[in-house]
Amino acid sequence: MKVRYEFVNGEISEIEVDDNLGELLVDFDRQEYNNDHKETRRHTSLDGMEYEGEAFLSPADTEEQVLKREDMARLLRAMEALTPAQRELVRRVYFENESIAAVARSEGVHESSIRERLRWIYKKLKKLLE
Repeated sequence: MKVRYEFVNGEISEIEVDDNLGELLVDFDRQEYNNDHKETRRHTSLDGMEYEGEAFLSPADTEEQVLKREDMARLLRAMEALTPAQRELVRRVYFENESIAAVARSEGVHESSIRERLRWIYKKLKKLLE
């Protein structure tokens, strides 16, 4: 039986082998093909995708994300300039979504007092962020 080999450089060589060895090599080739086929059927090869195609596009705008991060960093630096009580009020109202009425009740003050504190915090943050 003749077995054909193709080398990486493209050179092809055929050699005569015993029938038993030839059948074994053919069986190995078939098993390798089946394993490769089974494996690639579940996956998408990156080589098969278009480089600039939709598969590589980010679902979000990268520039927009960078700007949001910069804004968040500026806001966090400005928040450090607030007093601990002011930071706590901002945390409760904006990050924990606690109502102004609930904050006022827990502190034993009128809602207008909490609104006035928030107004002063807004002014301070606006000045720091300009």
